[in-house]
Parts: sequence; structure tokens; C-alpha cells
Amino acid sequence: MAKTLRFREDGTFKIVQFTDPEFATNDQEEQQMEAMMLRILEDEQPDLVVFTGDIIASASTKDPADAFRRACCVPDRMNIPWAAVFGNHDSEATITREQLHAMQLTYPNNYAKPDPQGVHGSGNYVLTMKGKDQEAACALYFLDSGSYSPLEHSRMGFYDWVRRDQIDWYARESYRLTNSNGGTPLPSLAFFHIPLPEYNDVWDFNICYGERNDEFCCAPWVNSGLFAAMIEMGDVMGTFVGHDHGHDYWGDWHGIRLCYGRTTRNAYLDRPFAPGARVIVLHEGQRSFDTWLHLADGTLQSEQKKHEPVGRTPKIGAMGLR
Repeated sequence: MAKTLRFREDGTFKIVQFTDPEFATNDQEEQQMEAMMLRILEDEQPDLVVFTGDIIASASTKDPADAFRRACCVPDRMNIPWAAVFGNHDSEATITREQLHAMQLTYPNNYAKPDPQGVHGSGNYVLTMKGKDQEAACALYFLDSGSYSPLEHSRMGFYDWVRRDQIDWYARESYRLTNSNGGTPLPSLAFFHIPLPEYNDVWDFNICYGERNDEFCCAPWVNSGLFAAMIEMGDVMGTFVGHDHGHDYWGDWHGIRLCYGRTTRNAYLDRPFAPGARVIVLHEGQRSFDTWLHLADGTLQSEQKKHEPVGRTPKIGAMGLR
């Protein structure tokens, strides 16, 4: 039977975003993280859980498949629909992204879809939510942002980027959904792991809300044009990423809200930075969404610290460019 996501009777749809949990060893720290994730889900009662990459730290465990199964069981044991995209740490060792994607598809509450043929990566798919009229009222795009730059030897950055065939696939799906909606783009969100270069732009040149605890975002140095495609298609209202554990900000860049999640594990900072999740609430029939952070101690942060733009940092790029 086909799996269907629907807006609630009150016209809302709630998503909890977990990012960078890096399941690996099943030690005490990991068990505490798992308990925190379950508390957040119990409190929020979301309609969908989304993992935005680095679900496992594959190079830090002898059994990455078992680590991935532990992550999958968090939303599954609560019977909550869920979906995932992958990050750079998910497939560093003895398991591939294709294997992880095939594994997630076996779970009863997983809503991901098989990969489209001829499209780079694994974990590229689109989900829609039905509204009161039983027609698609919103779309969620999931994209594999890869792992490490294939051009690192020529000093073209450290991290990977969304490839041209993936962008073409997104544009085709967007056009199809727009056409089915009478020519009006569906309000949409996009989820992937590695931030776009525009995440540096919005922090440097526009007002943002939240924290960036480094001098730059670890975005690819190659701008392959995904953001431009989203502007052209006119459907995506917001994007959600992970990757930079110490960043949790969001900002509006040319009408699209570029958002970080909140790391679900250690932020690797020299000061306290509580882990947690980002919560997103969509409203049927509206091109808008609400979002807040849900932290480990139960604190909800609906208003984050305002950051005024200060211009381009002299160090920018995946590992810094002077």
C-alpha cells in the first residue's frame, strides 16, 4: 500500500530535523543521545522525522550497519514516519550510501523512495503531503550532497557538491508538480547535508538569526547552481542542512530561508552548546513555515540571537582560503 503524508485537520504539518547524530559505538554518551531524541519526539509528536546526514560515523565503528539500525529504530519504535539523506561520514568505511539507502527503505515507517535512474548519488527523492482536497499541497525534496570533493587534488575545496544531473532531476520534478497544480509552484522545502555556498553569503551580507561558531561554513567551493535553480522554479521556501555542528542559524537569501539544524550530538566547541533538534511547522495553503529549536534539556528556542551582516570574511571555503 502506498505511504501517504497528510496535513493535519488544523492545516499544519510538523517535521523534526535530527542532524549529525553519528551513531557508532552504543556507549553511554550515545545512549543518552538516543534517550534525548526519544524525549523530543514524545514532546513534539511530529508528522515526519528527517535525518540530514552523518547519521552514523562509519569510520568509528566495526559494524556500521548495526549503528545505522540503531538510528533507524528511534523514529520507528514510536511509529513516526521518517526519511533520511546522507552525509560525508556515513560512507567513509565499509558501507556504501547505496547500501544505507536500501536499508532505510526496508523500515515500515520509512517514507524515502528508490533512487531515480541516471542521477548522481543515493537518496534523491521527493515526497508530497496531501491537503484537505486530497491533492498534493506541499513538496519535500531530499538530495544527496555527497561527501568529499573529487577535485581536491587540484585545490577545488574539500567537500562535495550537488551535481548537475541532480539539479536537472529536481527541476523536472518541480515542473511536474507545478504543472499538476495548475501552473502554481507547490510550497516546498529541501533537505540535504552539506550547506550551499549561499549559506556563507546570507551570513556575511544579510541579517541572520542564530549562531555561526566558526569563521565560515564548510560549503563546497564549487557552486553548481542548485540555489539558482530553486529561485527559477519558485517552489522552495526553505532549505535545511547539518554538517557544521556549531552552526544553528537561518537567514533569508533572495526569498529562500537557508536554515541549519541543531546538532544532535557534540558540537565540538570549547564551550557549552546543547544538542537537540530543529522543528519545522508547515501551514497548508501558505508559502510560509514556523521553526524553532528543541534542546536537550527541553528548552524551546523560537527566537534566536540576531546577527547583523559584517561583510565577507577573509577566510572562506571548506577548510579556509586566505
